[in-house]
Amino acid sequence: MGDVNNIGPSELGERLSDDDVFVLDVRPRENYHRRHIEGSYNAPVYGDLRQGDSTALDDHLDEIPEDADVVTVCKAGVVARKATSRLREEGYDAATLSGGFRGWRHYEDDTLLYRVASFLRTLVR
Repeated sequence: MGDVNNIGPSELGERLSDDDVFVLDVRPRENYHRRHIEGSYNAPVYGDLRQGDSTALDDHLDEIPEDADVVTVCKAGVVARKATSRLREEGYDAATLSGGFRGWRHYEDDTLLYRVASFLRTLVR
């Protein structure tokens, strides 16, 4: 799935219909309700993770299928990396959505910014 711990928005978009992908959104509940990735699960532990408490995620582990590829999402991708690390410690195959929900929004809306960034990524590979 993506590189070792990341997956890009377009790759996630292609895989969303797969039954083996579970999107875990750690943003606060109000942000999630405003807009989210269709079919994602909200575990509103953003504040706890940001402050370094990765065990806050443990209360939600029962909701995460053990046989799925888990993709963690936060606002910009930084805090979700902490969730990804915690999940990997617990034995999950987890990756972080590159650019977070902000990146997903640009991908989903097919903004000029996203198209230019995607083009530039192809040049540096």
